[in-house]
Amino acid sequence: MSNKTQQYIQNNKDKFLDELVDLLRMPSISADPAYKNDVLKTAESVSQYMEKAGLEKIKIYETAGYPVVYGEKIIDPSLPTVLVYGHYDVQPADPIDLWDSPAFEPVIKKTKIHPEGAIFARGACDDKGQMFMHVKAVEAMIASGELACNVKLMIEGEEEIGSPNLEIFVANNKELLKADIILVSDTGMLANDTPSITTGLRGLSYVEVEVTGPNRDLHSGLYGGCVANPINILTKMIASLHDENNHITVPGFYDKVKELTDAERAEMAKAPFSKEAYCEALDIEDTFGETGYSTLERGSIRPTLDVNGIWGGYTGEGAKTVIASKAYAKISMRLVPHQLPNEITELFVKHFESLAPKGTTVKVTPHHGGYPVVTPIDSIGYQAASMAYEQTFGKKPIPVRSGGSIPIIALFEKELGLKTVMMGFGLDSDAIHSPNEHFGLFNYYKGIETIPYFYSYFKDLSK
Repeated sequence: MSNKTQQYIQNNKDKFLDELVDLLRMPSISADPAYKNDVLKTAESVSQYMEKAGLEKIKIYETAGYPVVYGEKIIDPSLPTVLVYGHYDVQPADPIDLWDSPAFEPVIKKTKIHPEGAIFARGACDDKGQMFMHVKAVEAMIASGELACNVKLMIEGEEEIGSPNLEIFVANNKELLKADIILVSDTGMLANDTPSITTGLRGLSYVEVEVTGPNRDLHSGLYGGCVANPINILTKMIASLHDENNHITVPGFYDKVKELTDAERAEMAKAPFSKEAYCEALDIEDTFGETGYSTLERGSIRPTLDVNGIWGGYTGEGAKTVIASKAYAKISMRLVPHQLPNEITELFVKHFESLAPKGTTVKVTPHHGGYPVVTPIDSIGYQAASMAYEQTFGKKPIPVRSGGSIPIIALFEKELGLKTVMMGFGLDSDAIHSPNEHFGLFNYYKGIETIPYFYSYFKDLSK
């Protein structure tokens, strides 16, 4: 590849940033029906950017939920084809009052980690910024006449609610999505001076629990101490889900967990990690987790169980002396290879229901889930990505396992028979899913610069 593509990128940096800012202004919150029109407008905007980039056969495919936006550029059927996946929907902005600036009014600010500036907005890193890197990289390659492979882009609008309609779309469009490799940037890297490639993802089981006591809210003076308080009961049930070593107590939960060898754990330990910097970034005194494992291991190769939300009773201003009829919690379990989401959900339901004392009833509602994934580092896809990072960062990337979940990675392998390369450019400190989410300008531009090299190297290695 000559320098034409890179020169195009350098000449259009301001435009690329302005366009991303416009995209980030759209509150495409898939979890909240109140934002339906905004999500649909965002899909339309993504299709327009695809057209401007030079892609063809652009179409907004309707689903039972939010649409999938598709576009392609087939330059030569004999060349390899790269299928890019991303999503245009975002997480809710709550809690809104913890944002330093409005979530959908992007601002650029300099930070200690991003001295050149970072763009603060919901979706900046997850996943609009990273998805848009691919659109812009493809635009640069097409404009400079240096697109080395055929390319197909599939950008969905329901990832943040578990991609409930993507499996049907993929299964019904296998010919349309036919490719040689899948490229995803919905992950991160270790640091701006330490590139890495994600080679593993945890799976997910997500449930909502409801504990019911009396048939109505009761006066806590007249009935306190006489009937089971659902909020008290729920908190005790949740507390019992971990033992003194922070080991999950659900029977059978660890049965299929494969322990890594000492040699494998030693390789993981080579990744740079500062516990002091980690705690400082989170404003905590110390880390916390399962006994016998490092912080990096707890966040990648070990399964977890966490409460994501808990509520019940009176939470308004002032006091209301009430024993609530119901209490609720949302609970997520991150899974490692060989743990199956449906099996784990069944184990959880059986155990949690068994914890309810007389005088209460428990209802567990499963939500979305996903399978854990491990990708090979000896494939030509991984090698091409590694060479691309080395080209733009000046050093070889480190293979790492991520604690996050992208359920569609396993879906792609099942339905399309394709492996996925995860070229993420975000950082753990980017506050995805949290207030003040942001994405470094360095990372945004470095992604756009690196992606074209992947196409070039993948073409060469595929010969």
